Amino acid sequence: MQPQGLHPDAQGKVRDLYDLGDRLLLVASDRISAFDIVLPDPIPYKGEVLTKLSLFWFEMLGDIVENHFISADVADLPPEFASHADELRGRFMLVHKADVFPVECIVRGYLAGSGWKEYLRSATVCGIPLPGGLRESDRLEEPLFTPSTKAEIGEHDENISFERMSEIVGQETAERLRSVSVEVYSAAREHAAKRGIIIADTKFEFGRVRGRMTLIDEVLTPDSSRFWPVDRYEPGHGQPSFDKQYVRDWLEDSGWDKATPPPRLPREVAEATSAKYIQAYEMITGRRFEPEGNA
Repeated sequence: MQPQGLHPDAQGKVRDLYDLGDRLLLVASDRISAFDIVLPDPIPYKGEVLTKLSLFWFEMLGDIVENHFISADVADLPPEFASHADELRGRFMLVHKADVFPVECIVRGYLAGSGWKEYLRSATVCGIPLPGGLRESDRLEEPLFTPSTKAEIGEHDENISFERMSEIVGQETAERLRSVSVEVYSAAREHAAKRGIIIADTKFEFGRVRGRMTLIDEVLTPDSSRFWPVDRYEPGHGQPSFDKQYVRDWLEDSGWDKATPPPRLPREVAEATSAKYIQAYEMITGRRFEPEGNA
């Protein structure tokens, strides 16, 4: 969903960005990407779930690190957006504009995804040696910080070493980003586990606002994280998930080569994915999901 008549100044895989000078208006669409490619079919209510869940985490984790959030109240929309309030309601954030660090801060608490594939080859994850004998989906003794570059739409993120990250952003900044990322992940993982969800891994983005390190973009959502149900956790194989892994798995089974235009998602896959996103929101927050805007 993109409000008719509005033209974003920049567009990510999921979000539309409107430049308001020292602020940004971030609008979360229902678009979904997989393997760094935006799929042709939306996921109902996805943008609202991402926004509401990010707001929950911003509030909960505010004592650990500052964030860029200003308001999600339609009364605070600039005048030129007021006529689109019904379309934007529930899926936008007014935020401080940040000087964004050109890296993604990934924290892995479990051995899954590309990390598991690398471990099978070399007993490492992003070049970091791990003990032998680990199984797929095993919990790691300590969370791993594995940064990557930020890819343009249609390009793939590239894992980089901590040393390379330090060259890009500076040693002191890199160490601070690593420390904060692991602390935020650990606090969120502890909270979610009590609510029935394992946060297996996640990625954060940071920038500077008025010279201070600031958590930006989305936070700990099904788009940026791997969510597993606690009551069905069983290491030794892949886990059922509340995140877009469901879509990735369908695409893998479809035979798509990940190079040509992606196939259309069947309606039942889109609706089932929407239900998983909503369930994750409700379990983590303890709140009932109430759609506000136009789906």
